Amino acid sequence: MNYDVVLPALIAFCISVLLGPIMIPFLRRLKVGQTIRDEGPESHLKKNGTPTMGGIMILIAITVPSLIYVRSYPNIIPVLFLTLGFGVIGFIDDYIKVVLKRSMGLRAWQKMVLQIVVTGVFAFYLVRFTDVDLALRIPFLSNTYLNLGVFAIPLMFFVVIGTVNGTNFTDGLDGLATSVTILVATFFTVVAVGLHAGISPITCAVVGALLGFLCYNGHPASVFMGDTGSLALGGFVAGCAYMMQMPLFIVIVGFIYMIEVISVIMQVTYFKMTGGKRIFKMAPIHHHFELCGWKENKVVTVFSIVTAVLCMVGLLAVR
Repeated sequence: MNYDVVLPALIAFCISVLLGPIMIPFLRRLKVGQTIRDEGPESHLKKNGTPTMGGIMILIAITVPSLIYVRSYPNIIPVLFLTLGFGVIGFIDDYIKVVLKRSMGLRAWQKMVLQIVVTGVFAFYLVRFTDVDLALRIPFLSNTYLNLGVFAIPLMFFVVIGTVNGTNFTDGLDGLATSVTILVATFFTVVAVGLHAGISPITCAVVGALLGFLCYNGHPASVFMGDTGSLALGGFVAGCAYMMQMPLFIVIVGFIYMIEVISVIMQVTYFKMTGGKRIFKMAPIHHHFELCGWKENKVVTVFSIVTAVLCMVGLLAVR
């Protein structure tokens, strides 16, 4: 068991670290640089041109150890599919934006259709080829589950797509989505080992891959993960949650993802209702704190601490 926990993390970490000196210069040569919005924090303007699509490094580092262990751990398959499926959507979006130079990337409806398709395949596989129950484990209540019957599948679409987009919005500061997701993946690793859920190799691989990526993504970042990475990580979080009947726990351990997407919804809704007024100085909410005077590193540190504490609360909630 120790080998199945430690080795995937070490393999993924080494792959991620070794890919850095190869992928980052390659992405620079392709001129796949990030374009920073002028209305954002002024300190971000110097990030213009920093290579993006670094999520490719993360996906490779996750996939290799996952494939090594997949025969012994078949429950890895749906989690890996959701991770790679959303990663491919993010890659297409990044490619259109930074390689084909079409600033909008995928249209909103195109991205939504692709997300629905990937989630639909995941739902079909879960119901048809696994023994995973769609009843939801209720936090803090021992062996108590919420069975939603016919509403279980619609809820799955809402949770998966919501988590993916929340993770996407979190990727706005150097190392933010990376650091937060390392902690969430560690939480799922501990729970997976304790529940014998059969997905610990991929949860450990994500921890290792992100630790390696953080070597290049920490402030000041040499590379950004782009939608390729952030959408994939959202898929990973949602996939793990469903494989262990823990979607309700995303509200706890994924609080940062949730508050990021809610801040955007609130900002856009209020802006339209009031004819141009804003609740926050800027959304997603991490930019609001920056414009309130917080340094980028402080925002990342505080958000990571909040996630770490909530992951400990999440562990207490597993009964």
